[in-house]
Amino acid sequence: MDPIAKPLTLWRVMRIRRRLKRGAGFFSEAIGRVMTTLRLDDLRQHSDVLRARNGAPVTVRFVEPRDAEELRHYFRSLTQRSRYNRFLGATSELSKRLLDEFVHVGEADRFTVVATIDIYGFDTIVGEARYAFDADTSSIEFGLSIDDRWQGQGIGKALLKNLECRAAAFGAERLFGDTLRSNDSMIALARKSGYAFTNSPGDWKLVRFEKPLDVEPRDIPCASWRLTAASRQAAQSSVAV
Repeated sequence: MDPIAKPLTLWRVMRIRRRLKRGAGFFSEAIGRVMTTLRLDDLRQHSDVLRARNGAPVTVRFVEPRDAEELRHYFRSLTQRSRYNRFLGATSELSKRLLDEFVHVGEADRFTVVATIDIYGFDTIVGEARYAFDADTSSIEFGLSIDDRWQGQGIGKALLKNLECRAAAFGAERLFGDTLRSNDSMIALARKSGYAFTNSPGDWKLVRFEKPLDVEPRDIPCASWRLTAASRQAAQSSVAV
């Protein structure tokens, strides 16, 4: 389900070609738009506190370079099946290149968040999500995983709802992901969260789930991202003037 780790289907190759034709200006424009919305020099201001089903606080925040070893440990601790579902194929751990991409937030409009719980005074990663903004289609593609020991606690549902807030704050009109047809847990989560299903372009083993985002900034349910959306609107208005 990861936007980075997926194989290049024909659809993705064509999309990359369109981007290359548009040149470097497209990337600087898109990144500039994100940077005016998010102050990436202060990542912690974009943290949210959610609740697990048992009431335990779950902090969702952008990953930082200092999290690299903990994030590597998190993926190692997943069961083989969960890693297979997350990366759409067999893998034992993140490569150095992919780990570097995970922990550097905002590069090429790609972002990683981690869900953490305080366990005996230690900030422990119990879930993660990675999402990528595509200005061409005003959409966000995402993938996520939850530690096997914490599945069934409502963390995946809360994290997905938080991703919807983040996507709406970006001004995205659609949120979508791809998963293996055998990934019953992700399919059930998406279905319960109101996502529609279709075939994934170019790969019969995958199914795509997507949800339109039609929400005004003032109606975004997450307070922190409601403020971010308002700031984005104000920045766009000043540029228009």
